[in-house]
Amino acid sequence: MTATTAASPKGRRGGARRRRSAGPLFVAPFMALFLLLFLAPLGYAAYLSLFQERLIGGTSFVGLDNYVRALGDPQLIHGVVRVALFFVIQVPLMLLLALLFALALDSGLLRFARVIRLGIFVPYAVPSVVAALMWGYLYGPDFGPFAQLSHDLRLPAPAFLSDGWMLGSLSNIVTWEFVGYNMIILYAALRTVPEELYEAAAVDGAGAWRIAWSIKLPALRPALMLTLLFSVIGSFQLFNEPKLLMSIAPDVISSSYTANLYAYTLAFTGQQVNYAATVSFLLGLVIVIVSYAVLLTANRRRTS
Repeated sequence: MTATTAASPKGRRGGARRRRSAGPLFVAPFMALFLLLFLAPLGYAAYLSLFQERLIGGTSFVGLDNYVRALGDPQLIHGVVRVALFFVIQVPLMLLLALLFALALDSGLLRFARVIRLGIFVPYAVPSVVAALMWGYLYGPDFGPFAQLSHDLRLPAPAFLSDGWMLGSLSNIVTWEFVGYNMIILYAALRTVPEELYEAAAVDGAGAWRIAWSIKLPALRPALMLTLLFSVIGSFQLFNEPKLLMSIAPDVISSSYTANLYAYTLAFTGQQVNYAATVSFLLGLVIVIVSYAVLLTANRRRTS
């Protein structure tokens, strides 16, 4: 009896040690992939950005010279300003549509709600390359259906791929792709709101609009912030759509139309790998600053 009593604390301590060691073992695969696929390439890119390949002397260490050059590069500055304008135009419209769709589906007043939800989400399942090719065909000034319809009606064809319309055309493509994705996030957040809140509001005489304004929208603030942060990152990394539309609108979309496209062109066309790494780092810094500004603004509004 004494031996059993003396052995049990040791067994408990051994079990506790095994439980404590189980956590790091489960996390280890993720940490290994995170180190190999994210931190290691990031560190190597930072290393490359500090060098410059010259015709005479080969690769030499230049310190922060590449960053000084990038900060004064008009092509990079114009690309960043262009995607910032794209963000201002596209993101509010996309999130507003996603919010309206989520509220409409959650209201329970729509017939065939599952079919409608699936139909809104399906464009997100279409690869962005396919979506850009499809919309490029629709936008075509000579062969697109809109141009052919205008020709049949003896009207001028809409200049979807002109300089003045291009940002709007790109915004339409990205909105079509990601409204369903953001709608699912918002709709899932709405489904977590307790039904008791709706019942209490209805007992107090609140209508559907009052419930949406006073209960649903406040409950959606964290989800809206998440979708906004995703949109910040996606907007400043805009690449696939302008890259594919460049072939049918080369006079409008240049190789530096967006900052991400500019970095790609520098690395794989101009063979300026070191400067491309610098541009990529600065673009990442811009994304971090804008994301932090969005979070800071949201937190101030919440506490005020």
